[in-house]
Amino acid sequence: MDFGHLNVAVLIVGYIVTALAAYLLGSIPTGFLVAKAKGVDIRTVGSGNMGATNVFRILGKPAGILVLAVDILKGFVAGYFLAHLAKQIFAPSEGPSIADSFEIVGGFFSVLGHNYTCWLHFKGGKGIATSAGVLIALFFKAFLVVLLVFIIVAAVSRYVSLASVIAAIWLPIMVTIFHMTNGDYSFPLILVSVLMAALAVYKHKPNIERLIKGTERRIGEKPPPEVAP
Repeated sequence: MDFGHLNVAVLIVGYIVTALAAYLLGSIPTGFLVAKAKGVDIRTVGSGNMGATNVFRILGKPAGILVLAVDILKGFVAGYFLAHLAKQIFAPSEGPSIADSFEIVGGFFSVLGHNYTCWLHFKGGKGIATSAGVLIALFFKAFLVVLLVFIIVAAVSRYVSLASVIAAIWLPIMVTIFHMTNGDYSFPLILVSVLMAALAVYKHKPNIERLIKGTERRIGEKPPPEVAP
């Protein structure tokens, strides 16, 4: 029996199981469920997005904070606990590079699950909060810088969407800088940061169009009467 091939096969199965589990965890439509519990279909009010920002605007701070916290937790659990559990089950004797690969798979597929949830016809949120959870698990130093960028842009412009897009663009830059500074260059980790950033910007396409037109709502600005709950 060729144990080398067996190890590769087991590793592939481990990646598939991790990806599926992370996707299902990420696909839990937190904003939709919280709003539904209050008798509101969040997809039909405000911006129509199921993320924490729209929940904040429509249902208030407690609901918004709950959605934000759970969405962040989804990414963190998938990128850290789920990934490490899968590594222990499928590749317990492998080195740190294999652990990194499980983290990448778990983190990225949790974001995909959030953005394209199978429970709502593959329509979901924009992935910012879930991506933040993944960043905490995989790139904590980069997360702190990206968070600072987000806070500064949001405070100055009062646009959450603009802050999200600019923070997303900074993500792969900071991940690359920190990895090169530490002498621990990891192309897969940098690649996944680029993919996460690209996905976040893509999901903000309607917001970018509204920003260009000058119709995007600022922080604290109430929705028009016709879309109010």
